[in-house]
Amino acid sequence: MTGHITDFAGKVVVITGGASGIGRALGAAFAGAGSRVVLADVEKARLEETADELAGPAAARGGTVAGVVTDVTEPESVERLADEVHHRFGGTDVLVNNAGVGAPSADVWDTTPNDWRWVHSVNVFGVAHGIQSFVPRMLAGGRPGHIVNTSSGDGAVNPLPGASVYAASKAAVATLTECLAVQLRERGAPIGVSLFLPAGGLLDTGLWTADRNRPAGLARERPRGTPPMTVAQVVEAAAAAGREMRVQPLDELAASFLDGIRRGDYCVSLDRDGAARTLAERAERFGRGDVPTVTGGHGILDRDRPDRG
Repeated sequence: MTGHITDFAGKVVVITGGASGIGRALGAAFAGAGSRVVLADVEKARLEETADELAGPAAARGGTVAGVVTDVTEPESVERLADEVHHRFGGTDVLVNNAGVGAPSADVWDTTPNDWRWVHSVNVFGVAHGIQSFVPRMLAGGRPGHIVNTSSGDGAVNPLPGASVYAASKAAVATLTECLAVQLRERGAPIGVSLFLPAGGLLDTGLWTADRNRPAGLARERPRGTPPMTVAQVVEAAAAAGREMRVQPLDELAASFLDGIRRGDYCVSLDRDGAARTLAERAERFGRGDVPTVTGGHGILDRDRPDRG
């Protein structure tokens, strides 16, 4: 893979969805490595709080942290972000298209048009907008760089049938990331590309409460049947079913993320071997003419999850 960054000190790193959850953990990891971190998020108050919290540790390593309010669903907003980063730092070394949301679980025929519009505007169009605004500047700059798009095993590897809207969006992210990687490689660009599949257990992130940022114009056309679940409730439900559900520490996830970029990995995941086994099983099913979905692989989060809406 071209564009192999092994030292993040002084590098300019842009992370969308950076105010909380995985984005915040990645920001902290890059700040700890001495990077000049730009966190982009639609939540202004939380973004400012996160940037302030991470600024001290970054300064101790010679880095900086800044927050730029950005709505990834709006190409003009992402373009302003790219302009500001370019003018302030002269370019971008690492772009992490991480912002993501999820709609209520439901059978496909019970999802609503706005479920699809909202989730795909963030999860798919948000990634595309990031690529469209940053990659031309990175190519023109000519220096080694790296682009990481956050997908999910739910879609990129094996869909959770009850979460069709989210799974479809993450499958799209996986495909466009692969296309981007091949295109940059074929033109000999010094820019590496990675697909990030967060794994290791349940992830305690803002995805569980993503409705807080759902635009009024994309509100669900009918109320969901049950309130959204929290990570604590999922852990309790698993325990009631006799299963222990592990919650993956986000700082460990972020550390593995940086290691994956240093190695130049295309697929960055704590469970890449498990994903490969699942993909192999899916290929066998596909070759037999069967539906390739490996059912039961998501445990308590499979079809009977109690937040189906």
